[in-house]
Amino acid sequence: MKRTTVLALLLYMASVLIPAFGQSVFVIPVETEIDFSAFHHFRKGLREAGENGADLVVVKLNTFGGALDAADSIRTALMKQRVPTVAYVDVNAASAGALIALACDSVFMAPGASIGSATVVNGAGEPMPGKYQSYMSTMMRATAEHHGRVAEGDSSRWRRNPEIAASMVNPEMSVSLTAQQAVECGYADGIAPDLESVLADLDMAGAEVKYYRSTLADDILGFLSNAAVRALLIMLIIGGIYMEMHTPGLGFAAAVSIVATILYFLPMFVGGGMPAWVLVMFMIGVVLIALEVFVIPGFGICGISGIIAVVVSITGAMVNSDAVTGVDISAIGKALAVVGTGSIFAVIAIWYLTSARGPKWVRRHSELMTELSTAEGFIGVDMGPAKYVGQKALTATEMRPAGKIQIGQTVFDAVSVGPFIGVRKAVKVIKYENAQLYVEPEEYEE
Repeated sequence: MKRTTVLALLLYMASVLIPAFGQSVFVIPVETEIDFSAFHHFRKGLREAGENGADLVVVKLNTFGGALDAADSIRTALMKQRVPTVAYVDVNAASAGALIALACDSVFMAPGASIGSATVVNGAGEPMPGKYQSYMSTMMRATAEHHGRVAEGDSSRWRRNPEIAASMVNPEMSVSLTAQQAVECGYADGIAPDLESVLADLDMAGAEVKYYRSTLADDILGFLSNAAVRALLIMLIIGGIYMEMHTPGLGFAAAVSIVATILYFLPMFVGGGMPAWVLVMFMIGVVLIALEVFVIPGFGICGISGIIAVVVSITGAMVNSDAVTGVDISAIGKALAVVGTGSIFAVIAIWYLTSARGPKWVRRHSELMTELSTAEGFIGVDMGPAKYVGQKALTATEMRPAGKIQIGQTVFDAVSVGPFIGVRKAVKVIKYENAQLYVEPEEYEE
C-alpha cells in the first residue's frame, strides 16, 4: 500500500516537473519611464531572449507610463512575437504601461497592483487635445481586439474587452483597475504574489529563469537613443556643418559636428540596425560639403546637396533603427519628427550665435562676422571728410579737374565737377564719394 502511494506521488511530481524540464523563461523588466531608451533596452532584451531560446517572455511592469511613440514600438514588438508573452504587473502599469500589458498574450497582477489610466498628457501633466486622446483610445481598442474572441457556450466574447480598454483613455474620468477588478472583467488572467506563482499557473514551475540585465554600455547607448538626445545631436551636426562652411579652416565647429555624428550613429551601428546605404549617403554628403568648403568658392549646389544627403542619411538610419520589423510609416513619421525638430533648433542656434546678441567669440571666428580693424593692419575708408559737405572752401591749387582745396587751416584733395578752377577761387563742397571730396565754383569771401 505504501509502495503504491509513493509511486503515485512520484508520478504526480513527474507530471508537474517534467514538462518544465529544459524550458526557459526570459524576464524583461520595464520599471522606468517609457521612452526610446526603454524601447532599445526592451528590444535588446527580446533579442537576448531569442538567442537563449526562451520558451516564454515575461514583461515585469512597474511604470507610470511615458512617451506614446516608444510604448507603441514596444507594443508592436510584443504583438509580432512568436514566443508567448506574459505581462506581470508588479506594482503599477499606468498609461503607456497599460498599453504594453494589454499587448501581451497573458496578464498577471500582484496583490495590490493597479492598471489603467491611459490618458495622454503633456510634460506639465495636463491632458492633450481630443485628437491625441482619440488616437490613444483607438490604439488601446485595437490592441484588445488583437487577442480575438473565445467561445462561450453558443456564442463568443472578447478575450480582452475593447470597451474597457478604450475607457481607460478619458481625460475627465479614466478607468483604472485593481488586480481583483482586472481579473473579474477579464483584463487579467490571474493574481500572483510573485513570478514563481505566475510560472506555476502556466505549468512552467521549475523552468530556468533568466533576466535581462543592462550594462553601463547599454545605458549609455540607450541614453543616446533617446529622441530628445537625438534631436540635440542632429542640431549639433547640422549647425556645426553650417558654421564650419562660414569659418576659415577646420576648427571648433567641425570638431563638434564630428563628435555629434559619432554619438548619433553609435547606437545604431552597435545594434546592427544601420544599412550600408546610410553610411554611403552620409559619406557622399560629407564629400560634397568638403568640396564646397575647400574647392568651390561661395555657397551653392554642392553645399546644399551635401546637407540634403546628410539629412537623408540620419533620417534613414533612425528609420531602420527604430522599425520593429522592416520599415513602416510610423517609423518614418517618428524619424522625420525628430530630424525636423533638430533642424529647427539648428536654425535657431545658428541665428542666435551669428547675431549681435550671440557670444562675441563665435562671431569673431566667423568669416562673415569678422571685424577688419586698422589696428590689425586693415585699411578702411575715412568718413571724416563727409562732414564738410555743404561748406565753402578756397582752391589751394588749380583744379584740372583734380586739385587741392583749403577748409579752414586743413588742405584736402578734391575734384571739380564743373569747369577748371584757378587758384584762390571760391568753391563749395557738394558731396563725398569713394573717399573723395567733390566741389563746384562758389563765391567765397576771405
